[in-house]
Amino acid sequence: MQKKYSDIRKKLQITVDKTTDSGLAHLTHYFQNHTNGVSQYFKPTATSYLADLHADLNILQDPDFQYYLPIKWDIPFPPQTNPKFKFIDLFAGIGGIRLAFQNLGGKCVFTSEWDTYSKKTYEANFGEVPFGDITKISEKEIPDHDILLGGFPCQPFSIAGVSKKNALGRAHGFLDETQGTLFFDVARIIKHKKPKVFMLENVKNLVSHDKGKTFKVITETLKELGYSIHFKVLDGKHFVPQHRERIIIVGFRNQIFKTKETFEFPKMSETKFAIKNILEPEVDKKYTLSAHLWNYLQEYAKKHKAKGNGFGFGMTDLNGISRTMSARYYKDGAEILIPQEGKSPRRLTPRECARLQGFPDTFLIPVSDNQAYKQFGNSVVTPLIQAVGKNIVKELLKINEPKKTKVAVY
Repeated sequence: MQKKYSDIRKKLQITVDKTTDSGLAHLTHYFQNHTNGVSQYFKPTATSYLADLHADLNILQDPDFQYYLPIKWDIPFPPQTNPKFKFIDLFAGIGGIRLAFQNLGGKCVFTSEWDTYSKKTYEANFGEVPFGDITKISEKEIPDHDILLGGFPCQPFSIAGVSKKNALGRAHGFLDETQGTLFFDVARIIKHKKPKVFMLENVKNLVSHDKGKTFKVITETLKELGYSIHFKVLDGKHFVPQHRERIIIVGFRNQIFKTKETFEFPKMSETKFAIKNILEPEVDKKYTLSAHLWNYLQEYAKKHKAKGNGFGFGMTDLNGISRTMSARYYKDGAEILIPQEGKSPRRLTPRECARLQGFPDTFLIPVSDNQAYKQFGNSVVTPLIQAVGKNIVKELLKINEPKKTKVAVY
């Protein structure tokens, strides 16, 4: 008989806070992957962690997985029961990329995110606690997968080590140039695990960062690792009422696709979105800006306008789209303000922020407003990612389908 995840969560007191360690990640990953060929990555630690939990919580029953499996996943986004492919979710945030690829029939077999509050939101929605800091996780601890996914932070690359290596007469690859950055961790995992496909997401500025050098090092590293690279800057406004440009980099493994993949980025719909359609009908007055803050924002904008700068608040046209929401939205909400008749404007509610990124209303928000603003500001436009993912999966299934009898997911 299936056991409800909500009951297991209660019995084992599964909560995510600053004391949460990787044991809980192993346990929840094992719960979700105990029958799909990757359980060996999680079972040993999950077994000892379960025994420790039983002892700490004075549970008299034996710490045996037979009392917990199989699980009925009563969470908003349960794992696929008959998946078409496997993927991993790096720099996972609150799971916007996972949601898109899960919707396309994929099964997530590993996830990593360092922020405690993001992990809390992730577990509430997907029933899985992400592993922590990717820089401390060996590539050997990561299960095999078809697609690697990640939105890594943009960081400059140092070229200090390059001339030194040349002087020593040692050849250096582009991978060496990326050491000390989080992109290096993506590259080392790709090098070791050799996924068939990867998709990376980043801010539009990555292309021009450091006069284009950063982007060149990234693309050359990925080519050096044996991948055919496709990239494009796409705008979320074709899917939600928000102007949000992001660079998407997709790579197909040459050894498998022979550079013959017919992948194309999705054609952008001309549908016009309006922010008024994502607003809640009734909003708590706490979201209205205080007279003091509203006055400050107006004075600040006036001062910068006089200097010829473009800094200032963004009063949103309700029939149009908003500016880009950022992780600093929690500070004052200045970039996206909603006009209100006869009073100061208001900021968006966390639920409206979720909608602005394309998350369904079933997505749970178990954290404070400030944390929610940071999380959605750092997230992705999920329907845009899903549109790109649909074309990636189409290519993947062309090569996966013929081998189905040999390499079954389950």
